[in-house]
Amino acid sequence: MSIKIRTAKADDAPFLAQMMLQSSRAEKKTGIFDLIFGSNDDAELLEKLERLATTEAKSHCNYRNFLIAEMDGKSVGTLCSYEPRISTQETFVKALEEVGCSDDVTDVLDVAYACDFNLNRNTLMLDFMEEAEGFVDVGVLKALMQKSLLNARMKGYSRAQTLIEIGSLEAELFYKKLGFNVVDEKECELYREAFGRNGLKLLSLEF
Repeated sequence: MSIKIRTAKADDAPFLAQMMLQSSRAEKKTGIFDLIFGSNDDAELLEKLERLATTEAKSHCNYRNFLIAEMDGKSVGTLCSYEPRISTQETFVKALEEVGCSDDVTDVLDVAYACDFNLNRNTLMLDFMEEAEGFVDVGVLKALMQKSLLNARMKGYSRAQTLIEIGSLEAELFYKKLGFNVVDEKECELYREAFGRNGLKLLSLEF
């Protein structure tokens, strides 16, 4: 079966919501969206994430930042790429407010951004690289990455970066196979208390 990569559309929001929730938990009981929306109920979280994917504020969770992989017309994977100078933390807060989050959501985000990295605003950031159940290791993620980097080159970018949790050995191995290298690592007590992971690693690729 061939893999088709396309740009996401607004009506892909339900699938994007599933992939964002799956990615945020990454084999943990609690992910960042559980904290942001104050719930562990999947149905409620998916509804909120669908709305988050289609807000006016173009946060990193906006559908316009996503590529979708399809096989036989079925959506099987996602990859988000965004520009830090556009999809800022402030933009994320505005998007969350559109969804109905209160002002104190910034307190929750302090946990997510506790492991603060000095990100280059001229770097393309990657996130939410996920494949649907039943389509693991069939080339979905590699195809998404190749298309994303091709798009990045066309926009004039020469560096892509991503954040993974310390201890995410499978994800780190996959990125390294694609040519990424760990360039920074930060352990954060707030992050450890919230998610049970020591912190984050920053990986980078020059292309």
